[in-house]
Amino acid sequence: MNRSTVRKPPMAQRVIQAWSQLGPQYLPFADAASADLPWSRLLRLSLFKLTMGMTTALMVGTLNRVMIFELGVAAWLVALMLALPMLVAPFRAITGFQSDVHRSAFGWRRVPFMWAGTLTQFFGLAVMPFALLVLSGQGAVPVPAWVGPAAAAMAFLMVGAGLQTSQTAGLALATDQASEQTRPRVVALMYVMLLLGAVLGSAIYSLLLADFSPQRLVQVVQGTALVVLLLNCVALWKQEPRNRERVLAARTAPPPPRFRQAWQGFISHRGARRFLWATGLGTMAFAMQDVVLEPYGGEILHLSVADTSLLTALLSSGALIGFVVSGKSLARGIDPLRLAAYGALMGLPAFSCVIFAAPMQAPWLFRVGAFGIGLGGGLFAVCTLLAAMRMEQGRFVGMALGAWGAVQALAMGLATFAGGALRDGVSALATQGALGTALADPATGYSVVYHVEMLLLFVTLAAIGPLVGRLKVTSPVPQRFGLAELPG
Repeated sequence: MNRSTVRKPPMAQRVIQAWSQLGPQYLPFADAASADLPWSRLLRLSLFKLTMGMTTALMVGTLNRVMIFELGVAAWLVALMLALPMLVAPFRAITGFQSDVHRSAFGWRRVPFMWAGTLTQFFGLAVMPFALLVLSGQGAVPVPAWVGPAAAAMAFLMVGAGLQTSQTAGLALATDQASEQTRPRVVALMYVMLLLGAVLGSAIYSLLLADFSPQRLVQVVQGTALVVLLLNCVALWKQEPRNRERVLAARTAPPPPRFRQAWQGFISHRGARRFLWATGLGTMAFAMQDVVLEPYGGEILHLSVADTSLLTALLSSGALIGFVVSGKSLARGIDPLRLAAYGALMGLPAFSCVIFAAPMQAPWLFRVGAFGIGLGGGLFAVCTLLAAMRMEQGRFVGMALGAWGAVQALAMGLATFAGGALRDGVSALATQGALGTALADPATGYSVVYHVEMLLLFVTLAAIGPLVGRLKVTSPVPQRFGLAELPG
């Protein structure tokens, strides 16, 4: 046969072949897929984390600024609205437990809760822009004064409840489908998608709302609601197969245990309480700087707005590297709590760099510290999440993930408030001279916050140390209540 007549493969096929020849060492998540969870399904499932990042960026970043500056809402009321979603965080453990024992007519467990959370989030986002306009006094129809705050509070609560529900059930579904070997990389990939959603969302919202108007606000927020609904539908499509065996077994199985009984079986195990305390303390240690890091760079180091805006990129870059490192390291069999302790340990020199950047007037040292905070926080978050997944090898993994999420969300909310309040209180005392002339410096309030975070990291290391290599929790409740017979 003439060599010239041999047809070459199409360009797309050659690109795919070349891509497939790259080793996993060059593609951090190339080996996250498995036979039970191929790449197509894994990427679709991770879309719920992408939409969560977009929604979080909208609420915490864009709407925070819009409500205060463009709509003229009081700052304390804005802070209260943003804190309202934290009220539903403690119910994540109950939501996860209900997804563990749910008996759907189709044999589903997780999908109904992810769908319910998506719808709740959609309706909250759909009414949120109108509620904010009424709250700011720009509504088209005069209404009583209490309607605006009530409507805005309801919208934020619905969005928060939807986020918490869909995230808990989605992580439980990923745990169900991922193998023990690929689970660390799957968790790391989920966090990368969350970070990607936050970055993309922030960039898109800044462009869409550059020319602000009430009509544009309604369009952007309701457009986000539609995007969340569509992407979550794609994420849920054919993720959890209908299980006829589970339906038939549920008809003859004894009734599932109550949440209190399952929770007592979970929390009574050795190390469970210590693990939740360590998760909360470590989360607070990394989260207190969220509201003071950029003001610190602007007020103390005299950085421009553009320079302080780069801090978000540095934090995100550090967190991204932490996610990739954790996925690779955990896949090699490293204890997740040991790696979480390494993350907490990395926070100590990072906060030291931030503190010493002020007397040295070294912005480069400040940037190094910000990167280290993101790296340590990323390692700690992913590794404690994977440890929570491994705590429940029975039928209550959703409850374990819900407990982890509830503790983390509450700790982040408390830390954010405490960081701002502590900085303001100490700065006021330093300005008045109540702390002495040596501490009468604008950097004193910030420095106290960072020192408190370092203290919390030491306490976290003390709490997590005895758990390394010893935390093995397998709840006896499924066998006691006959849930072990339920397939899947």
